[in-house]
Amino acid sequence: MKVQATDTNRRYVPALGYGLLTALYDPVVAVTTRERSFKSRLVEQADIQEGHDVLDLGCGTATLTVWIKKRIPGANVTGLDGDAAILSRAQHKAKKNGVDIRFDHGLSTELPYAEASFDRVVSSLFFHHLCHDDKVKTIAEVFRVLRPGGQFHVADWGKPQNVLMRVMFSLVRSLDGLANTRDNAEGKLPSLFSNGGFENVRLTAEMATLFGTLAFCAMEKPMCERIGSPVQSPPFPG
Repeated sequence: MKVQATDTNRRYVPALGYGLLTALYDPVVAVTTRERSFKSRLVEQADIQEGHDVLDLGCGTATLTVWIKKRIPGANVTGLDGDAAILSRAQHKAKKNGVDIRFDHGLSTELPYAEASFDRVVSSLFFHHLCHDDKVKTIAEVFRVLRPGGQFHVADWGKPQNVLMRVMFSLVRSLDGLANTRDNAEGKLPSLFSNGGFENVRLTAEMATLFGTLAFCAMEKPMCERIGSPVQSPPFPG
């Protein structure tokens, strides 16, 4: 995946950093990130119900998107990505697995959906591809398309837990850009989510992998507009 670097010079940061490596994305992610474990945890954390409208933001080749649909067949699942080539792989994977998923080509900073379109938005290994400004714009867009009380669940690279994780994460940073990955490396994603208007933002877990520390975040959109003091929404399972 994935998306734009700046407003004035938009470019895609493909899977593994280079378009030529896209074909290797699935096997590399499977081997190096404990993919089945971390994506299964993300699905469980999201607590998706039958009838929910769900967006997989930066869906890539749609491994997570397909798993969601297979586990919750009654959910209406949409995958969005900015890379047309990788979406073709996603569509093939969905067809191969016999699941009905809508795939859209678009940017995370300009989501092609109306306000309050989704009950859940999930994202895995996506935010570290974005520069800081586009992270902020993406968070605002996710907030816009979520329904009041809707939840946003993210699994992405976080602050390395130790020196070894920091060394291993340096390889990811060299592929995806030091500037793009700085917020992740410094553990700033939760504060970005809070600044974007989300409530109950929390780091739910961390997982050591071959290439660094994966951090899991959960949050929700307030049930109503904030006027004066923040609205306290009921807690959700995580």
